[in-house]
Amino acid sequence: MLGSVAASFRPRFGLLADRDFVEVRLGGSGGQGVVLMGIILATAANHDGRCVVETESYGPEARGGYSRSDVIIAEAPIDYPKLDNADLLVALSQDSAQGYVKSLRRNGVLIYDSEIVKNPPAFAGATIGLPFSLWAKEETGRIQATNVVALGAVARITGVVSIQSIREAVSEAVPAGTTEVNLKALDRGLSVDPAEWETDQR
Repeated sequence: MLGSVAASFRPRFGLLADRDFVEVRLGGSGGQGVVLMGIILATAANHDGRCVVETESYGPEARGGYSRSDVIIAEAPIDYPKLDNADLLVALSQDSAQGYVKSLRRNGVLIYDSEIVKNPPAFAGATIGLPFSLWAKEETGRIQATNVVALGAVARITGVVSIQSIREAVSEAVPAGTTEVNLKALDRGLSVDPAEWETDQR
């Protein structure tokens, strides 16, 4: 759990930038770095001066089982630390897309890895598929960087955290010796062209 440490800074643009209270669910399979995604996102929101709670859930297997991180970002102190209805779902696996879409608000946003999620679930809100794992391999040669590529795109598209803060959070949270490659992955996600995702909204 993290608390606000500075005057709040709000990104001005993004699908969710105008919301004072944002619930984010990150889902995938074990080994995809979903928990690290949650830690990075929570750290970035904390740097923006917002109140944050991050919780984690694992499947029965270290690899191959499900992995989930929930991040609540708010302007005011958070009374209830459990996610109720997500404003944003980021899915890195088919199972997480199918299993967690029911937790999304009707006006929420679903962002998924289109290289992995071949059958995205039906959803009334914005549905955005981008090839995060392909971009990770092209940009860094490492599919393990998919999670950070996805975070860059999430920051750019939704505005839930600032670009400066997400860069700082990546530098702080990733394992020693991987900062350069992870910042490269982040920049690939941050460079997403609106033309790559706007037409994928429903």
